Amino acid sequence: MNNLSRREFVIMAGAAAAATRLPAQAKKATLTAGEIVDRIKKNLGIPWNPKTFRDKFHVGGPEMEVTGIATSFGANFRVMDLAVKQGLNMLIVHEPTFYSDADVIDWVKDDPMYQWKLDWATKHNVVVWRIHDHWHAHKPDGIQTGFNKRIGWNQYLVEGSLTRWKLPPTTLGELAKYVAKTLGSKSVRVIGDPNLPVTNFMRGGHLLAQNCTALQEPVDAIMISECREYDSFEYVRDSILAGQKKGAIFLAHSMGEDEGMNYFAEWSKPFLPEIPVKYIATTDEFWNV
Repeated sequence: MNNLSRREFVIMAGAAAAATRLPAQAKKATLTAGEIVDRIKKNLGIPWNPKTFRDKFHVGGPEMEVTGIATSFGANFRVMDLAVKQGLNMLIVHEPTFYSDADVIDWVKDDPMYQWKLDWATKHNVVVWRIHDHWHAHKPDGIQTGFNKRIGWNQYLVEGSLTRWKLPPTTLGELAKYVAKTLGSKSVRVIGDPNLPVTNFMRGGHLLAQNCTALQEPVDAIMISECREYDSFEYVRDSILAGQKKGAIFLAHSMGEDEGMNYFAEWSKPFLPEIPVKYIATTDEFWNV
């Protein structure tokens, strides 16, 4: 019996020792939002510009503990709500949260929509950090890289370019249908003859100057997201009415850039192994009649 008692004692002592180790072993690693941002900066491969007014915290701050990360084009309420429901309380987004490029809140601070959104985020312990300038400056451009992966034309890229393709012969109409279906967009608009033959295709930019230059290149058509109707739309329309054999496909802003934040999620996972990182599509909320 004495030998048995000693054996039992050894077993019980070992179990007790193991139990005292469990809390330390089972404790889930946590990161603060500031630590996550520091790792992003370290891995970008480019100098950080401290003067940026975009790439910073817009809700919450660096001291907040993070349970998981959601990446998306923007922090609209749908994205925020889906993130919280999945246990992800840090949103890393590409575009503004509060309705202006610099997220200037002076003009909306008394608006009930701003107050409601901020209160909701605060109540749910949400932190929002934006990466715009530096994700574009990443080599290669992170937004365009993600878009190219989704659109499926990497094999047709003109050497040395991320925004110019030599496609198999198609028409402007068929190309627009492909873009809308592939991106899942309901808001693709087109200027030009739907039967226009297209082989040389190029992505334009947000500004009129970029799109003027693009149309002057030896391309058949261009694709643009986030441009103003009174300049780029009218320039393209006048070009076609003047007799140029050109076309343009216009996308909603989110449709041109959301996939770049899908790529950001995949890019960042290797150096953020402690927490989940998931992409949540902003989606195209338009409908047409």
